[in-house]
Amino acid sequence: MGEMICGYDTDVLRRNFETVRENLKTAGELSPWGKPPLLVAATKTVPVEVINYAAENLGLTHIGENRVQELLEKYDRLDPHLTLHFIGKLQTNKVKYIVDKVKMIHSVDSEGLAREISRQAVKAGLTMDVLVEVNIGREESKGGVMPEDAVDFALKTADLPGISVRGIMTMAPKCDEKSDYRKYFEETYRIFVDFLRKKRHNIIEPVLSMGMSDSYVTAAETGATAVRIGSALFGRREGTAALPHDNKIIGG
Repeated sequence: MGEMICGYDTDVLRRNFETVRENLKTAGELSPWGKPPLLVAATKTVPVEVINYAAENLGLTHIGENRVQELLEKYDRLDPHLTLHFIGKLQTNKVKYIVDKVKMIHSVDSEGLAREISRQAVKAGLTMDVLVEVNIGREESKGGVMPEDAVDFALKTADLPGISVRGIMTMAPKCDEKSDYRKYFEETYRIFVDFLRKKRHNIIEPVLSMGMSDSYVTAAETGATAVRIGSALFGRREGTAALPHDNKIIGG
């Protein structure tokens, strides 16, 4: 057993990070890009001390937060070398609190939200990188634009001032078999490529954000350039922290 930090075993954390990175490396060799995607650690409920340990000792560089309030509570104490993403559902009235704190917003799914990000970014004198969220499973319980509307929405959003549409994000439906994720990720990849072809200006380092703890290998194989992984790194949120990475980990 390694050092314990806020209930997290550092030896287990190290093994989890090594396992995920090795899996991403192998999957990346099969992807259209021929390289592993960016690892964005989903850090909802993970203590700042654990995040900073991973940044300082395990090579963590990018993290994603789901909730504005939790992001704000952590922000001043996070390792300053970390790049911060917002990956959760974002309400328009909360945009002003994070627009100067995050590098990218992964979950733009409405014209109202896009316009508010644009307004706040212009007000702050910056350009916000965003991804258009696609509801690839057409689930009523999830946000995101419908697949057939995604490219047009992304192109219109790209015309707004203060916004740079870097690509697409999706959250696939929960699948019992890992292989079942492939059809959703392949369809999202096709939407992503279609958007890149139709966009008037080339995007430097376009982003396709898809894949979580239960699906990141398939996502990497099918073209993800970024994966959002929580429990495979930090353990199941509903149980003991920092459990070993195994095939039973779900979500996040």
